Amino acid sequence: MATTESSSVELTGSSAGVGPENPAPVIEPPRARTGKTPRASRTNFEMHGWLFMRLSGIVLVVLVIGHLVLQLVLDGGVQKINFAFVAGRWASPFWQVWDLTMLWLAMLHGANGLRTIINDYAERDTTRFWLKMLLWTATVFTVLLGTLVIFTFDPNIR
Repeated sequence: MATTESSSVELTGSSAGVGPENPAPVIEPPRARTGKTPRASRTNFEMHGWLFMRLSGIVLVVLVIGHLVLQLVLDGGVQKINFAFVAGRWASPFWQVWDLTMLWLAMLHGANGLRTIINDYAERDTTRFWLKMLLWTATVFTVLLGTLVIFTFDPNIR
């Protein structure tokens, strides 16, 4: 086994030794909670949001892969998907619930992820507020419209 002298290796940049001439970087502690801390950050909402992301992600993987396998592999491929195909599927309450669950979980999963990104990157409180209002408005609108379409779908429309 060959040995090398440690004095022959020159450390530079981030690999340089920490010392009086090269102090270690200081990591700032997290902000302390104060009386002005918003109520939302004093609860377990973030923990529940984190848990929801993990569980909804697992359920979405099962729903989406099942959807793709059933729609594209077992039912003859994408060329068979048309208005009549969707009408036939949505005549069954099972497929309505399947698609509704996918819609709701996908929208809430995505909205929760975007909410986290907004919280991380929007620096001003007013910007953060309006971005989240826009996000929740779009989410509620899409979920309500999708639910309405799934349950009021009329295959006899002309």
